Amino acid sequence: MAIDTGDTAWMLIASSLVLLMIPSLGLFEAGLLRKKNTVSIFMQIFVGMALLSVMWFIFGFSLSFGPDTSGLAGNLDWTFLKGIPWNAALTQYAPSIPGVLFVKFEMMFAVITPLLLTGAIAERMKFSAFVLFIAAWSLLIYYPLVHWIWGVDGWLNKLGVKDFAGGIVIHTSAGMGALAAALVLGRRKDFGPSIMVPHSIPLAVLGSSLLWLGWFGFNAGSALASGGVAGNTVINTHMASAVSALIWVGLSWMRTGKPSVIAAINGAIAGLAGITPASGYVSVEHAFAIGIAIGIASYLGVLFLKDRLKIDDALDVSSVHGIAGIIGAISIGIFASTAINPTGVNGLLYGNAYQLLIQATGVGIAALLGFGGTFLIMKVIDVLVGVRVSPQVEESGLDIEEHAERAYSDEDELSKL
Repeated sequence: MAIDTGDTAWMLIASSLVLLMIPSLGLFEAGLLRKKNTVSIFMQIFVGMALLSVMWFIFGFSLSFGPDTSGLAGNLDWTFLKGIPWNAALTQYAPSIPGVLFVKFEMMFAVITPLLLTGAIAERMKFSAFVLFIAAWSLLIYYPLVHWIWGVDGWLNKLGVKDFAGGIVIHTSAGMGALAAALVLGRRKDFGPSIMVPHSIPLAVLGSSLLWLGWFGFNAGSALASGGVAGNTVINTHMASAVSALIWVGLSWMRTGKPSVIAAINGAIAGLAGITPASGYVSVEHAFAIGIAIGIASYLGVLFLKDRLKIDDALDVSSVHGIAGIIGAISIGIFASTAINPTGVNGLLYGNAYQLLIQATGVGIAALLGFGGTFLIMKVIDVLVGVRVSPQVEESGLDIEEHAERAYSDEDELSKL
């Protein structure tokens, strides 16, 4: 099949939209945290983006999508992108766009997935430990899951597990990994409402708005072509996010007596994450229903994990991404339809019990690998270099102690101007 210029143009845009999401994640997270740790968040995001991109170029793509080794991993034939065409397609994956463009699009997923965990470990993890952590997490958790589910010969792919844009590969694994990381790190000093006051709500709103925009590339780009599936995915993505945002605002309003913009933006992100796996397989009516389930489950997840169990997942990655992604992935077995995507989920017209079981299997394996793998990685790094900063560093803030930089000038200095 010849390279299609329309598909190529759309995938160039989609890749750029997903790239936009990465610094937007930094804006979102930094705004919701204390100002003394703003630089540390952006440092993690930008160094992570550079490191994970280089890893993907050298060996990550080959291990994820390369020729199969026993259904468990790709081999190293495509290291340094050797043999990946610039003027022809990798027909087994994306038959109408250049092979290097498929690599670039998937690179953005490989970058943002480990960086989602920055929201769980915020304000208390050593930067040196963080660098080791995201490298090991990619190698031992993300690359295998990609191959198992998205690789043409991956064993979960052959089993029939479906994940349109990453609800299992990305959000379930990262969400459960966030829970494990939070448990290993322990609670922040003075854990409670007093340290959970955002230093810049406008910054967080800007970040969430750009994430919402970028998610259209994230989900609709996963069609790997322009056309009806991509178009349907866009409206599904938007609708689930809007519904989930309203659910969060409503539940928060009933609970606290005040409507909260923080609830609105967290609910929107939960909806985006949750609809991701099903976005290319369901109708907009079903995306609406899925959005309701995502909003309720993710909000209650925050109350249970943070308020009841006192687990310090700083920005609720385990609920906003993990629980939401699980809901969306399971919903494929209920709502997926060949009328929407005849080439995506074989033989499904509004789901069936067998596919529901298959989806649950995929979710369970991703959750187990995400949680168990993260727990072990964190424990090993703790022995090697230590994972947590000292109480003194945590009190002063990671910005000045770890990076010798401040996000904002002191008020005293501003008054002299």
